[in-house]
Amino acid sequence: MGVIYILIGASFLVAAIFLVAFIWAIRSDQYKDDYTPSVRMLHDNPPKQKSNTTD
Repeated sequence: MGVIYILIGASFLVAAIFLVAFIWAIRSDQYKDDYTPSVRMLHDNPPKQKSNTTD
């Protein structure tokens, strides 16, 4: 029964770490541009073709 208190404490610790990471991401403008990442994959460069010249 005592292990449940350890697990509850560990879960609060993990939740606090994720909350701090989320607040840090918001403050450092990680979510400011929500349009470009979804469109970036549509404008990738075409793959380079291998040159098989055996001259």
